[in-house]
Amino acid sequence: MRIDEDRCYRAVSAKDARFDGVFYTAVTSTGIYCRPSCPARTPKRENVRFYATAAAAHDAGFRACRRCRPDAAPGSPEWDVRADTVGRAMRLIRDGVVESHGVPGLADRLGYSTRHVHRILVDEVGAGPLALARSNRAHHARILLETTAVPVTDVAFASGFASVRQFNDTLRTVYDATPTALRDAAHRRTARARPAASTSGRITLRLAVRAPFAYDRILGFLETRAVPGIETVRDGTYARTLRLPHGPGVVALTPAADHVTCALELSDLRDTMTAVTRCRSLLDLDADPVAIDEVLGADASLGDAVRAVPGTRVPGHVDGYELVVRAVVGQQVSVAGARTTLGRIVRDHGSALDPQAHPLAAAYTLTHVFPEPDALAAVDPASLGMPRSRGATVAGVSDAVAVGKLEICPSADRAALREELLALRGVGPWTADYVLMRATRDPDVLLATDLVIRRRLDALGLAPTRTVDPTAAWSPWRSYAAMHLWNLPDTRPTERQP
Repeated sequence: MRIDEDRCYRAVSAKDARFDGVFYTAVTSTGIYCRPSCPARTPKRENVRFYATAAAAHDAGFRACRRCRPDAAPGSPEWDVRADTVGRAMRLIRDGVVESHGVPGLADRLGYSTRHVHRILVDEVGAGPLALARSNRAHHARILLETTAVPVTDVAFASGFASVRQFNDTLRTVYDATPTALRDAAHRRTARARPAASTSGRITLRLAVRAPFAYDRILGFLETRAVPGIETVRDGTYARTLRLPHGPGVVALTPAADHVTCALELSDLRDTMTAVTRCRSLLDLDADPVAIDEVLGADASLGDAVRAVPGTRVPGHVDGYELVVRAVVGQQVSVAGARTTLGRIVRDHGSALDPQAHPLAAAYTLTHVFPEPDALAAVDPASLGMPRSRGATVAGVSDAVAVGKLEICPSADRAALREELLALRGVGPWTADYVLMRATRDPDVLLATDLVIRRRLDALGLAPTRTVDPTAAWSPWRSYAAMHLWNLPDTRPTERQP
C-alpha cells in the first residue's frame, strides 16, 4: 500500500478526521503514534513517520497515543475495495481467522505458503499476520477493559489471547500500560464509577463511524426487510439475534451521527470480536463517505441524489448464509411476502431462545435464531411455503454451506464465490451479485440486472451496452450508486427490491 507522505502530512496539519484509520502518524521524538486528527500540536515534518496499519507502528516501536486513541478509529476502507490477496488477507485477519486457525489456516485459505503471506503483508502494510492479529486483539481488549466490568482474566481470553501473560505483555507493548491501569484511566477520563458487573452477559460498546452517516436510511432499509422473530427496528434501534461460533447472541444497535451504541448479550465472551466485526459490516461503518460522495456527487445524473442524502451506506449482513436464503426466498415476490415466508421458516426451523437467559431478546420480542444450514438442508422443499423449485434451491444452498462447499463471508474470494453461487441450481446473476454486495462488502456491484435499477438507468440514458458502460465512471463505488438508484422517486410499490 503506497503512502503519499506529503499528502498525509497535509492531512495531519489540517487535523482531517476523514483519514482516521486510513493511515497512522508516528512521531520519532515522542515514540507515540496517533490518528491524523489528533488534537495535539502538529509535529515537525522531519519527526513524522507514516504507517498503513497500527500493527506496523507497533512493530516499529511506537505506542498508541492516550489522547486520540488511534486504534479506536474506524477501520480502513481500503481492504473492502481491494479484491487482491492482500485485501483478502486483511479481511480474513479482521474476521478472526488467525485466532481460530492460526497463520497456516490463513495461508491455506489464500492458497499460498505462510512465508509468502507474511512477505506480501510486510511489503504492503508493514506488518505480518501475527502482528496484525495481535493489534486487533489489543484493540478489542482495550474496549472491554474500558467499557465493562468483565474480570481482566476473562477479557484476555475473550479478546483471543492464548494466555494472561501474553495479554499483559501485548498491552504493555501497545499502550505502555497494564490492563488495570487502562481500566482505571478510562474511568478517571469519563469521571464515572466503574460499571457494575452484568449478570446477563450484556456489554455496551461505542462503535466509531466516519461522518456523514445517513443512519436513518439504513435503518429504514433494515426495518422494511425485518423478519419477525429474529430482528426488529424500534425507536431508532435495530435489534436482532445472532448465530455465533460459541452460542447464540443478541445485539441492539442505536446509530447516531458520529457513532453507534452497541449493546451485546452473548452466550460466550469469546464471541465479542466476531459480533463487533459483524455489526460494523452490517452498518458499513468502515466506509469512507467523503471519498464515495465526491465520485458519485460529481456525476450529473446522481449528483442531486448524493447531495440530498450524504453518507449513504450499503447495508451489509451479520450472516452470509442467512442472506443467501433470504435472497432466494425473495425472488419474484414482494418484500412483504418474503418477510412472511421467512418468518414462518424461522418459527418452524429456527432455534428458540430462552427469554430468561436472553432478556435483551425478550425486550425486543426476539424469539429465535435463524436456522442452521443442516436444518434447512434436511427439510422437504414443498414444506417451506414457496414454489417447490425455489424451496429446492434453499435446501441446496443450505446443504452446500453445511458440508463446507460454500463459504459466504466478507473475506471470501469474490470472483470464486460468484462462480460457486451461479453453479447452484436456482441461483442467477441477480442473487449472486446481491450476495457479493451485502455479504462480501464488495463496493463495486451495480446490480444492473435488477428491474428497478435497470429502469432507472434507462430513464437516465445510462443503460450499459456491449461496447460502452456509462456507469464505469462510478467505479469503485457502484454498490453505493445502486442504493441511490433504488431510492430515486416514483418506485412502484410492487417492484422487487432486495
